Amino acid sequence: MITVHHLNNSRSQRVLWLLEELDVEYRIVRYQRDPQTLLAPAELRAVHPLGKSPVISDGDVTIAESGAIIEYLIGRYGGGRLVPLPDSAERLRYTYWLHYAEGSAMSPLLLSLIFRRMPKAPMPFFARPIVRNLAAKVQASYVEPQLKLHFDYMESELNRHEWFAGDQFSAADIQMSFPVEAGQARSMVGAARPKLAAFLGRIHARPAYQRALEQGGTFAVQG
Repeated sequence: MITVHHLNNSRSQRVLWLLEELDVEYRIVRYQRDPQTLLAPAELRAVHPLGKSPVISDGDVTIAESGAIIEYLIGRYGGGRLVPLPDSAERLRYTYWLHYAEGSAMSPLLLSLIFRRMPKAPMPFFARPIVRNLAAKVQASYVEPQLKLHFDYMESELNRHEWFAGDQFSAADIQMSFPVEAGQARSMVGAARPKLAAFLGRIHARPAYQRALEQGGTFAVQG
């Protein structure tokens, strides 16, 4: 049986969702973030050396990284579901979005999170104004323009098709859900980007998404 090493409020929620979509049996081993640092607990290092989530175990196989886990599960248990036909234009888009989600979309979101937290970190009082000014400059000159660029791009792509790979829901949409959810938390998704807002509405309405929330527990992405 597949074991999902599930960290609260993390990318592993996507793995639970995919398994529910595929109707594959699994069990959950739960881990909680440190309430102060929000980092994963040290126990996860016993599963994978990096100590991060998501990680799954399937027999003697242990796999980390969201994209690699999705490709493994789709390849072994999908039976042709949730993936476009080989050599199709949709398949190329599917592969692109499967990798874009973590390779490009999450980078500015992560930077935004880091630079917004920097001024709140423990430091000598005289350093705080310098750090606050530096963080604000990086946000304004680089991070915010990058967020706008990427979310405008995602919005324009959903003007072409209902789903990221084409007209049919696929595992690429599961992979893309995390950056779009994070974008909503960062106020990048809403009335100004109605296609992305509608995308979130569609995925939230899926029964498998709802079942994954029931299994995984409260889910709130940090923007």
